[in-house]
Amino acid sequence: MSTPKPAAPAIIQQQADLRARLPFSDTQDFEDAQRGLIAPLAGPTTADDGRVVWDDGTYDFLEGDASDTVNPSLWRQSRLVATAGLFEVTDGIYQVRGQDLSNISFVEGDTGVIVIDPLISAETAAASLALYREHRGDRPVVAVIYTHCHVDHFGGVKGVTSQEDVDAGTVRIVAPEGFLEPAIAENVYAGTAMGRRAGYMYGAALARGPQGGVGAGLGQTTSTGTVTLIEPTESVARTGDELTIDGVRIVFQLAPGTEAPAEMLFYFPDRKALCAAEDATHNLHNLLTLRGAVVRDPHVWSKYLTETIDLWGGDVEVVFASHHWPTWGNERVVEFLGLQRDLYAYLHDQTLRMLNQGLVGPEIAETIQLPPALENAWHARGYYGSVSHNVKAIYQRYMGWFDGNPAHLWEHPPVEKAKRYVDFMGGADAVVEKARPAFESGDYRWVAEVLNHVVFAQPDHAGARELLADTYEQLGYGSENGTWRDFFLSGATELRDGAFGTPTQTASADIVGALTPAMLFDSLAIQIDGPRAWDESFTIDVVLTDVDERYRLRLANGALTYSAVPQRGDADVTITTTKRGLPAVALGGGLTPEKLAASGTEITGDVSVLHTLAGLLSPGDPDFAIVTP
Repeated sequence: MSTPKPAAPAIIQQQADLRARLPFSDTQDFEDAQRGLIAPLAGPTTADDGRVVWDDGTYDFLEGDASDTVNPSLWRQSRLVATAGLFEVTDGIYQVRGQDLSNISFVEGDTGVIVIDPLISAETAAASLALYREHRGDRPVVAVIYTHCHVDHFGGVKGVTSQEDVDAGTVRIVAPEGFLEPAIAENVYAGTAMGRRAGYMYGAALARGPQGGVGAGLGQTTSTGTVTLIEPTESVARTGDELTIDGVRIVFQLAPGTEAPAEMLFYFPDRKALCAAEDATHNLHNLLTLRGAVVRDPHVWSKYLTETIDLWGGDVEVVFASHHWPTWGNERVVEFLGLQRDLYAYLHDQTLRMLNQGLVGPEIAETIQLPPALENAWHARGYYGSVSHNVKAIYQRYMGWFDGNPAHLWEHPPVEKAKRYVDFMGGADAVVEKARPAFESGDYRWVAEVLNHVVFAQPDHAGARELLADTYEQLGYGSENGTWRDFFLSGATELRDGAFGTPTQTASADIVGALTPAMLFDSLAIQIDGPRAWDESFTIDVVLTDVDERYRLRLANGALTYSAVPQRGDADVTITTTKRGLPAVALGGGLTPEKLAASGTEITGDVSVLHTLAGLLSPGDPDFAIVTP
């Protein structure tokens, strides 16, 4: 492995300027992050095979002052987020923080405990439950609540309960309406690409330390254990819906289209406690996460937070969330929610104002300024989302990828563009030599742009790769945003040491097994190699005996389509199986007749069609290139 370089003079000066400008004397967050500590974490969490899937102790280096290789604001945030253990939020409500990217919460009822958001991995969730029980007693889990449909809020569910207990009715699984489809689809449809980029976003290949991974702002990083899923047994359909679970009253507020397609906040009126899910946390969140997703809507986000204040601002005494630490006291809670609301409203409205004046995304990102009240609020700073990439996302949401300039309507793809740029600039060697003075002067953004062209034009040019890696490294050292730092340092890592693939796999057996037939067929259609399928034409019937459903799949003109409406005539081949059994077989490389038959699936008709279909599938590459062609 390569050795990281020290911070350059330009970065050292930037860090000093930030220390002088930001309100580091404000220590309220440190008091809040430590409040209610009952016990620290018990140590590293391991899988059954002995592999460590989580170890918050690797961030112990964060104690003390920031290194020059870390933005001091991000260092502060990382210290806070790495504060780990079992905490009391208020009477009967507890959290384990620092055991994964997200928090897991425990709400005590008359006889048992309600679990909120059971982390990413079954192993980290189980360790959290064990820590809670060690200090609060062996209470049975009576319900699990998913606040929203991202994997760090449901993936560890089988660490706190089982499918058998849910099927028996002893444990309820509650989620917002519309939870299941985006929860599954995000990890399957574009899951390969998102997973590869998530490795960059969370610094999966980075050594923990001042010159490597220090945290992603929202949480330190992702655990690498077993991702599970149990489907909800009941859904919350509208704001104002109320449930009583084990004697605990809960009033819900739906907030779809905010931080997730399906999301909800909820209030415990008897304890004056608000769970804000991920709509109000101690940072500016993403409107478009760097791993990829549908652009979120800051306009409705701000409106839902206004509704939250209107609903419960009169008597709420504590707000806790799926990340970070709580805020206590009615006045402070309402101020916190109001500033979070104003942050998303301001970004939305000012981006729209400027785009209507003709500015494009990158111009808006360089022009926009937050008002002082938001600029100086630690919880509004861009540790996870950033003002820069969020306003570009808002522009994209309204205007799309095209900025209106005809020169950008039909550009060359990256490699061809790079070759032409490098040729115009006098060749690869000349560009690298011109870039060195710019690097020494601290103009890293420009160096990255021009050297990226050289690396795409000549991937093996050693001088360009080395200087571009050094440039990404300095950009990482200077980044206040945790995911920007991880992206820059991951890019430097791949340029120096080679690709590291996709360390965290979220398309687990549980996720795949929960695919509906329609989602399964869509996921297969996405994998069809269109050009190789142009001249192929066939039909497949899928009969699901346990739910009395029948589908006709049709391949023609390179596209795989399907219908649940009864069709005329016989299909070329018919597959008879069960709804639960089909996804794991089909997406596990089991579309061949032999594997289908071995799974107990009945096949009639022309089995060669299945061989043809299997041969046309072109799965994603979890190790595709990012910083090279």
